[in-house]
Amino acid sequence: MLTPIAYGLAIVLVLLAILIGARFLLVPQAAAAGYGVPARPGGDAAYLTIKGLRDLTSGVIGAALLAFSGTHAVGWYLLAVALTPLGDTVIVLRHGGTRAAAFGIHFATAVAVVIGGLLMLAV
Repeated sequence: MLTPIAYGLAIVLVLLAILIGARFLLVPQAAAAGYGVPARPGGDAAYLTIKGLRDLTSGVIGAALLAFSGTHAVGWYLLAVALTPLGDTVIVLRHGGTRAAAFGIHFATAVAVVIGGLLMLAV
């Protein structure tokens, strides 16, 4: 029973990272607003592209691990990659975003990723 839940959560998290990364690459201004810190119009779009590439790459690495490695490798990957949404929580708080976005989006994501990692280590 635990194995399908662990894999299901890991797959959802990996797909969300890929989708978030793609959104930042395709519609960066809208994605930044959804992130919790809207980008300045006419600002340096390179930073939004970096964010998109970072998330897309994280998702692709997770997908490769799911496809070609064992549960422990995926579990440790998820625990390590949880640093990204934890860092995003701090970024949103330090740059004028709302506490709701920081904790409701980013911190909640970090908790879900940690849970996913622990589940993968448990199976």
